[in-house]
Amino acid sequence: MSVTLCSWMSLHYLWGEREFVKDNESLGSFHLDGIPPAPCGVPQIEVKFDIDANGILSVTAINKGTGKKRDITITGASTLPSDEVARMVNEAEKFSKEDKEKRDAIDTKNQADFVVYKTEKQLKELGDKVMSPLKEKAEAKLGELKDAISWGSTQDIKDAMAALNQEVISNINLKQ
Repeated sequence: MSVTLCSWMSLHYLWGEREFVKDNESLGSFHLDGIPPAPCGVPQIEVKFDIDANGILSVTAINKGTGKKRDITITGASTLPSDEVARMVNEAEKFSKEDKEKRDAIDTKNQADFVVYKTEKQLKELGDKVMSPLKEKAEAKLGELKDAISWGSTQDIKDAMAALNQEVISNINLKQ
């Protein structure tokens, strides 16, 4: 797995009650660029929302590392008709269980991708400090997790992650 260095971020603002972007209404978006290249998740971006009495939404994103700032103002953000708001709330309730299952699957896969990245990095850094049989067991569990990410269910991924974590914690971290 390669590390993607992020130098920009896209911010997309939505109106709605659903878990996924596709199920909500887009209010606007903008890019915050000029972020010093760093692994994704490292740059710290502060996002502030302010809505005034007239329903005007102001969004400000500030890169805490560089101080670079971007703003967007969205008018009419809260002027949806009450029947449209009621429809959105009803849809959110109707699809709540399905949305949560999809969210769990996505979060689990993202977590597993991160575990793969961190484990590969740790094994590379440890190099020959880890005895071959222990390293081979960890690499086998790592392969099982990669397979689960590609082909398995959410539960398969969770089980493979737990097995890899157990292998690394009990056999590699403690044997250094």
